[in-house]
Amino acid sequence: MNEPHSQFFDAASLFFRAFFGLPATLVSRDGRPVNAVRGLLDFLARFITDYSPERVACAWDNSWRPQWRVDLLPTYKAHRVDHGDVEIVPPELTAQVPLIRETLDALGLPIVGADGYEADDVIATLAERAPGPADVVTGDRDLFQLVDDDRSIRVLYVARGVQKHERVTDGWLAAKYGITGGQYVDFAVLRGDPSDGLPGVKGIGEKTAASLLAQHGDLEGIVAAADTFTPAVRKALTTNVDYLANASQVVACERDVDLPELDLTRPREPRDPKRFAELADELNLGGAAERILAALAG
Repeated sequence: MNEPHSQFFDAASLFFRAFFGLPATLVSRDGRPVNAVRGLLDFLARFITDYSPERVACAWDNSWRPQWRVDLLPTYKAHRVDHGDVEIVPPELTAQVPLIRETLDALGLPIVGADGYEADDVIATLAERAPGPADVVTGDRDLFQLVDDDRSIRVLYVARGVQKHERVTDGWLAAKYGITGGQYVDFAVLRGDPSDGLPGVKGIGEKTAASLLAQHGDLEGIVAAADTFTPAVRKALTTNVDYLANASQVVACERDVDLPELDLTRPREPRDPKRFAELADELNLGGAAERILAALAG
């Protein structure tokens, strides 16, 4: 008997993309913006229809910038902080987040989060515990670290759009970067990632990082062999030892987060049909509501 196929959605990554990708003219009956709600439902419908998962979950950022990661690397997502520890988010999107949660709940699509952790950590834990093949749907490259051909864990990467999404496997990563999923954390730490406030190691770009990993396997092996490198690379590594150690912990997803016991079996009909019908009408969800219902039932 084949093990069930799971699909884990990076909810915030997807609803941000929906918000910025769909017109603000999509509004509810009383004029509230609903482009993120409608767009997210269409994203879910598309992937559920195309891949027919038996198990699904929408991972949530209970903590979008966990303090323990900031303690390790103060620059982590610092450029995205508005005030205090509040993320810079357009108010028109912030207002839709409760509507998204209510709509997903009425459908019976599990929302999974954990205090002190990001959606990435939740997804990593779900993937680690998945009983069979699993797809991670996201626009976040950090989740490439979960790719594992041996376990049939891949990322459905939507950076170029949902219709042009890419199936990221170890083979894809080898062709794109010259690395495996298991090397992605070290690759990102060396190369850096401005979108997350990750400075990288000055003088080590994408090609050098990939070359070093190809020769020495991982960051530990690279640091151990530092004396064999050119003076410039050796200096770059030895002066960034603390950064390398801390950033590795920041970038690596936690894979053993304490999550609630949830039935992730894909619902075939709404958990609360009456409430979903009310929301579909109030929020003017139109075809998006029809498509998600058809996808779940299919």
